[in-house]
Amino acid sequence: MAMSDTPDIIYTKVDEAPELARASLEPIIRAFAGAAGVSVETRDISVAGRILAVFPDFLTEAQKVSDDLAWLGELVKTPAANVIKLPNISASQPQLNAAIKELQAKGYAVPDYPAEPATEAEKDIKARYDAVKGSAVNPVLREGNSDRRSAKAVKAYAKANPHRMGNWSKDSKTRVASMPGNDFFANEKSATLTAAQAGGASIVFTGKDGAETVLKKGLKYTEGEVVDATFLSAKALTAYIEQALASVEPGVLFSAHLKATMMKVSDPIIFGHFVKVYLKDFIARHGAELDALGWNPNSGLGDLEKKIAGNATLEADYKAVMASQPPMYMVNSDKGITNLHVSSDVIIDASMPAVIRAGGKGWGPDGKEADVLCCIPDNSYACVYDETVEYFKETGKLDVTTCGAVSNVGLMAQKAEEYGSHPTTFEAPADGTIRIVLASGEVLHQHAVEKGDIWRSATAKKAPILDWIQLGIARTKATGAAAFWLDKNRAHDAELIKYVEPALKEAGIEILILDPRAATRYTLETMRAGKDCVTITGNVLRDYLTDLFPILELGTSAKMLSIVKLMQGGGMFETGAGGTAPKHVQQVQEENHLRWDSLGEFCALGESFNFLADAKNNPAAAVLGAAVDAATQKVLDNNDSPEGKVGQNDNRTSHYFFARYWAEALAAQTDNAALAAHFAPIAKALAENEAKIVAELHAVEGVPADLGGYYLLDDAKVAKVMRPSATLNAIIG
Repeated sequence: MAMSDTPDIIYTKVDEAPELARASLEPIIRAFAGAAGVSVETRDISVAGRILAVFPDFLTEAQKVSDDLAWLGELVKTPAANVIKLPNISASQPQLNAAIKELQAKGYAVPDYPAEPATEAEKDIKARYDAVKGSAVNPVLREGNSDRRSAKAVKAYAKANPHRMGNWSKDSKTRVASMPGNDFFANEKSATLTAAQAGGASIVFTGKDGAETVLKKGLKYTEGEVVDATFLSAKALTAYIEQALASVEPGVLFSAHLKATMMKVSDPIIFGHFVKVYLKDFIARHGAELDALGWNPNSGLGDLEKKIAGNATLEADYKAVMASQPPMYMVNSDKGITNLHVSSDVIIDASMPAVIRAGGKGWGPDGKEADVLCCIPDNSYACVYDETVEYFKETGKLDVTTCGAVSNVGLMAQKAEEYGSHPTTFEAPADGTIRIVLASGEVLHQHAVEKGDIWRSATAKKAPILDWIQLGIARTKATGAAAFWLDKNRAHDAELIKYVEPALKEAGIEILILDPRAATRYTLETMRAGKDCVTITGNVLRDYLTDLFPILELGTSAKMLSIVKLMQGGGMFETGAGGTAPKHVQQVQEENHLRWDSLGEFCALGESFNFLADAKNNPAAAVLGAAVDAATQKVLDNNDSPEGKVGQNDNRTSHYFFARYWAEALAAQTDNAALAAHFAPIAKALAENEAKIVAELHAVEGVPADLGGYYLLDDAKVAKVMRPSATLNAIIG
């Protein structure tokens, strides 16, 4: 891809609340950037866009779309990449099914998802859909490691305007329960490949009868690559859930915390085990009927309730069984949505920080807060949340007006670690052995498994590991306190330590290497003391910690700045998190008020312009970037960010103020006279028409909004909803 052919900035089209916000903000960005000769283009990485892109043979010519994700996947491997990536849906199976139904209803003849493909054609369809499902976007785009931190202006605002934190009690009954063994942590094996071992490989299942099935072929490993394999015992998982459920004390809520969106093969299965144990008696009595209805426990209680609706016997028994079990942690107690309703609602990096921020409380089915038993099966990560809960029991809630900032350097480039595990995760079809077999015939890893066990492999290549270590060193020098979160007793981490220790010695720097539990306490103590701290972690911990600490510090992770320094010299700037996006969309649909905060987009935009200024020696881009930073600061200083209720500022109102302050900063600067002259009348018009513009923006609120869909929006209807001020639109152009 030639640099001359590439737009200066790519802005992604996504899903849910961030996509609605894009419809309001991007026209402003295009207008301002265009005045400086900076080109901005959009590429579609939404669920609907990804589905349509992989099924061109099922569509009419008019319906066909370009495969923008594949295009971006090539772009990020070039120095020309400058991508602003908004949060996209990592589709769970229920979300994928819903998107398919919506597309079909709109006249797109995409096929149904074949859960159990019987023909080669159905296997092909399933493979295409599986490429869309789960965290399909991030492994393609993340050709660099992550540098995620709060912008100084955002941190300063959070200290001056502290969000609500719940009070912790030393006798809180909230706790984390993990498996006593036989989990992914206990069963993990890892090896760093030699030159002789590099090359092709396969994953092979051998049954007790000696019959072999190749689960995955065509793997290609490189010298220095860290290759892991592990499994979680289904029997041990069931026993653990049964024990946890039996241990729930009176007045305490039962909950499971997984990530079925990211771990799109393993965690929906684990989720299903929780459902099966919770409804054990109900399933035992009605198993045949439930099978006839086509219910799969992996699809959750929500799907079950739909399938038994109208069957008085099943509904009554279901209600009785639910009432006999410990009360469940609720996703939405007002609407009766439980923790086990749908796997995509079980998002650990959003749910656990919410419990911790609330002082160890979660919402129960009675609409009241209570202590929570938090089930996190895998000990690879459960210890982080367990230590955090115990720490706050001991020390009380965090003072957000004085605490330091926690940033993260995350190993994620080139599908590092678990993000690359989806194509290599399998549910054991029977008792037997699963092996990784190299091209030479050498067995790299093998495990004896039983039917239903969840086996997975993950890798991390040498170049991303070395790049991650150097990024960690650089951020430590810039920040001060830091630690590598690596456990010498975990097989994978032990292999990474073999890379880390020599690199630190060569750099002449000492950085702590702590297991995740010790690193959690070290980080919490450092931030409580008012000092900043860098967490240097693998991919999954990167994902979890960049929600946990920002939610504690800032009240949200959506305001974090995420810089991905792509390994070929380009840049990607990620914006916030989408965990609350569905609720935001519901509010728009019900009362046309969008409380999504685009502060993350503002921060990413400034960094994107600054990167462009350096990469293409574009002084005008630097002027735009500096003005964005000034505008962002002013939005914060003047409390112009979105609020939750109709009549208050919402996303659209905040975009007006951002545009106004951006224009004022450009008009006031002296580095580029042409830009100052261009934006002076725009700034004047935006300021003089404030009352009229704000009135036009608020006038549409309080009534339902028609978006023309959920997964495939109607662009014209969305524009009408998100750009309702004719005055603002005319000034911006």
